[in-house]
Amino acid sequence: MARRTTNQPLPDDFEEHIIDTDVGDEMRSSFLEYAYSVIYSRALPDARDGLKPVQRRILYTMNDMGLRPDRGHVKSARVVGEVMGRLHPHGDSAIYDALVRMTQPFSLRLPTVDGHGNFGSPDDSPAAMRYTECRMAPSAVAMTASIDEDTVDFKPNYDSRELEPSVLPAAIPHLVVNGTTGIAVGMATNCAPHNLVEVVQALRHLISHPKATIDDLMRFVPGPDLPTGGKIVGLDGIRDAYETGRGSFKMRATARIETIGRRKAIVVTELPYTVGTEKVVERIKVLVQGKKLQGIADVKNLQDLDNPLRLVIEVKNGFVPEAILEELYRLTPMEDSFGINAVALVDGQPRTLGLREMLQVFLDHRFDVVRRRSQFRRNKMAERLHLVEGLLVALLDIDEVIQVIRTSDDTAAARQRLMEVFDLSLAQTDYILEMQLRRLTRFSRLELEKERQELRRQIEELDAILGDEQLLRKVVGDELTEVAKTYGTPRRTVLLGAAAPIAAAASIEMTDDACFAMLSSSGLLARTRTAESFGSGGDRTNHDVVVSAVRTTARGEIGVLTSTGRLLRVDMLEITAVLPPSANDPNLNGGLQVSEVLPLEKDERPLALCTLTAAGPGLALGTRAGTVKRVNPEVLNRDEWEVIRLDDDDEVVGAVQLTTGDETLCFITTDAQLLHFGADGVRPQGRSGGGMNGIRVTTGESVAWFGVVDPAGSVVVTASGSSTALPGTEPGAVKVTPFDEYPPKGRATSGVRCHRFLKGEDALVFAWAGTAPARAAAASGAPIDLPEANGRRDGSGIPGSQAIAACGGPVAARFADADEDPDDPPTLPIDVEG
Repeated sequence: MARRTTNQPLPDDFEEHIIDTDVGDEMRSSFLEYAYSVIYSRALPDARDGLKPVQRRILYTMNDMGLRPDRGHVKSARVVGEVMGRLHPHGDSAIYDALVRMTQPFSLRLPTVDGHGNFGSPDDSPAAMRYTECRMAPSAVAMTASIDEDTVDFKPNYDSRELEPSVLPAAIPHLVVNGTTGIAVGMATNCAPHNLVEVVQALRHLISHPKATIDDLMRFVPGPDLPTGGKIVGLDGIRDAYETGRGSFKMRATARIETIGRRKAIVVTELPYTVGTEKVVERIKVLVQGKKLQGIADVKNLQDLDNPLRLVIEVKNGFVPEAILEELYRLTPMEDSFGINAVALVDGQPRTLGLREMLQVFLDHRFDVVRRRSQFRRNKMAERLHLVEGLLVALLDIDEVIQVIRTSDDTAAARQRLMEVFDLSLAQTDYILEMQLRRLTRFSRLELEKERQELRRQIEELDAILGDEQLLRKVVGDELTEVAKTYGTPRRTVLLGAAAPIAAAASIEMTDDACFAMLSSSGLLARTRTAESFGSGGDRTNHDVVVSAVRTTARGEIGVLTSTGRLLRVDMLEITAVLPPSANDPNLNGGLQVSEVLPLEKDERPLALCTLTAAGPGLALGTRAGTVKRVNPEVLNRDEWEVIRLDDDDEVVGAVQLTTGDETLCFITTDAQLLHFGADGVRPQGRSGGGMNGIRVTTGESVAWFGVVDPAGSVVVTASGSSTALPGTEPGAVKVTPFDEYPPKGRATSGVRCHRFLKGEDALVFAWAGTAPARAAAASGAPIDLPEANGRRDGSGIPGSQAIAACGGPVAARFADADEDPDDPPTLPIDVEG
């Protein structure tokens, strides 16, 4: 039964007041208040520290809780509850979502929270906050450093019971480095992450050159550096964004063509920013089922702890993998766009900022922080110096001080008498009265005098910073340099000016034309379009040269021999043809890195190229320990295999493909011993063979060079130096000797002496033998004349200052121009790192 209620009568003195309000005005004012709240209190970051209010409150609360990187993790729910109860009057899910993003290395270039547990992935959501733990990351310490030194202003929290910072000191340019994204009312923001080291370089340039232009700054910050790596194609949109605050660019996945089993496969190792693996897989399945994409046999996600991302897309036989890869870029999220809309709060007003404006706002904030910090520290030190000086005055006549205190009626009288007798201030007098008796020692007096001198010195330094604007700017620049050294990491994203259509390039090479594959000393792999165009193009660094070349076809296969004794198969379609210098993409002029085509291990270097044919005498290898091996050509029938069994401390230093089987093999060791003998004296071995004794190497020495030499017209080039000196710090001596001056010796002997060391020299830093070179190149790429070939016993060589700039640095010998048969590979240069 419902309860009956009765209305109470109104009092006699009650007066009714009704105010008529227009609904439109009420909606307008309410919506405007809501919009202001979203813009200033939730969605947009402050341009000074690059943080939204919730992010700033999380870091400030964690700093107050003492959750520093050297402490243990605590439950995320505890941090969320503390932030929500003290500073952020919103739901716990919003706070936890912000906390999760601050821990994700695939979302931020420099995460500020160290998470422990499942904080999600681009495809999966994180675990609940009761299951995860967190603490401050090392970068968060730089964001909150010196916050207790009056460096920033504080304001009341939502209930005016506590104070919170209006901005963090922020020693890291968080807005530029980590970017941001947010949707407010009537506006939105989206900034791309950048590399910390590059941003700091731009900031330091802006400090020393306040009128720097966008072009000047883009010398240091050429483009975004996304946390997930990948490639950025096209730089025009990036420049527009840096200049106006609005622009867009294309992100492309990093993929390579591999042979897996009997099929070709597209292996994706990096995806565009904010794109997950499952999103790509699902899109590919939809396209295949809808018959909009053909030629894909299977898609496998093989990511694990060793491979954070490895998506294998198998290609059906008969389809060109390059053409399918282009379709994947066009139809799937493997190529995506990122739109920059750099909106942030400046002096409380939302503004669209270019790169220069963002950097300048951050610098102005850092100048203010360092100025306020210096003033705070100076005041503290001045207060301490005042107390120390008063204590020293009392210690000079401590007996009279004690007498005055003992004869006083109470503390107030003692305080008054001390101030009158010794001319002390109130603060100094209170400090003396509270002083412990153990401080009345001679040693304490010496400590106080030393402290007084140190305080005066520090106050002078702080006064200099406060009084000199240039010194203040230098302090900020030095602190930024230290931040870059501490938290900086190498660039992950590759910037490409433009990308040629892959399918078009593949269709051009459908004919199996003859060409040459080339390997340079810096690890670049390229091929010519035809055999006649060998060396017609290709922009490489000044001291980069071609170290190996083999004749093949545009659709053939070659092998790459590495320093670990592995031989890896490479499809020529995967290698970019050397383009003419006028090509749009400068990054492809000199080929591409071997590491982009082959999975090289740590410290593994490509040494030589070879053809994969079962005919011929095979390969000849030389190792650092003096072992020589001839490899049977019959074993060249796999995608990846070891051609020599090496000891743990040994590696391959030279390799060459034999043509006749009776070539002359040559070893040169670091202690200047040269040995050459016929290749027919080395018995061919199978894949598992460990080779034979090539040259006898003394203890502590190793092989500096191994190769095949034509005795007719060849020379030996050696450069000596100190094995303990830093490269380039000590000149050595260079010697050029006709090869026929050295008699052949039997295999497994020590050979003959090829270079006599002068005082201060104990090793060869460079050695090479071959057709007489015309010139050499120093590390800078500058050409330098080599001395004329002398007799074997004609001294120890010419001083390095006359031959090469620094024989300890990279040296390259370059062959003289000659009329070469276009059907045969020309004589190739060499390059050796000393």
